Amino acid sequence: MIWKKCYQLLFCLLLSGLLPTAQAQTSETKTGVEITPAGRVLFVLSNVKFHGNSTLPASISFGEVVNAWDTFHAAGYAVDFVSPAGGAVPIDPSVLGERLTARLQDQRIMAGLTKTHTPDQIDASRYQAVYYVGGSNAMYQVVDDVRLQQISRQIYEQNNGVISAVCHGTAGIVRLKLSNGQYLLAGKRVTGYPEDFEDKTAPYFQHLPFSMRQTIEANGGLFKAPDPEKPYIEVDGRLVTGQNYPSAPLVASAVVQILKQQRTTANN
Repeated sequence: MIWKKCYQLLFCLLLSGLLPTAQAQTSETKTGVEITPAGRVLFVLSNVKFHGNSTLPASISFGEVVNAWDTFHAAGYAVDFVSPAGGAVPIDPSVLGERLTARLQDQRIMAGLTKTHTPDQIDASRYQAVYYVGGSNAMYQVVDDVRLQQISRQIYEQNNGVISAVCHGTAGIVRLKLSNGQYLLAGKRVTGYPEDFEDKTAPYFQHLPFSMRQTIEANGGLFKAPDPEKPYIEVDGRLVTGQNYPSAPLVASAVVQILKQQRTTANN
């Protein structure tokens, strides 16, 4: 009667959930298919904690991360995070409202922000889009990182991908050159947070390493930023930029739409 005891034991294990049933395995397979991402988007952030060589605190815009992440996630895209130094990026919880403060507990996002990849750990061939996050530290470090420039260039040129940025995050692409030596922004409509909107009497302003509008225009970009209080984006081919914080979800939505159109065209 050993077989009967074995059967009883197996039945108990199945009931207790310690062994998967055929239905559970099928469900797991289906779940695996369902969560296969439509693609991957690379969020680029700065590690800098202070403005220039001062002790004035600087940080990423957590809201620009969350609001774009939500849009990409809803569209089925996986998101990875990269910064020049890797590891944690600074977040200022004192400027977050109740909704964003709650998202500090969201490990789907926070696990990535506390352990961002270094550029050397990124396989650019996996990504369909890049999203440069803004914040008070976005003017520093990222803009001249040649490794990040190479990643974005590969995604744009070889992957036929989308380059996007929001608010001060546009700083990350003001000097980005294509393989032909031309600036990515040359001849394209671009927006971001310009020096016109900065508080020139604030201590941080004297530490900004360059002027957003002047640099973009000097490199051939057609800069527009109509109203600092209203969301505004520019879409020029596979370049999507947002003017300010409220523009983040609009930037992400525009990127998703471009990628969707690419898939539709490829399937026809």
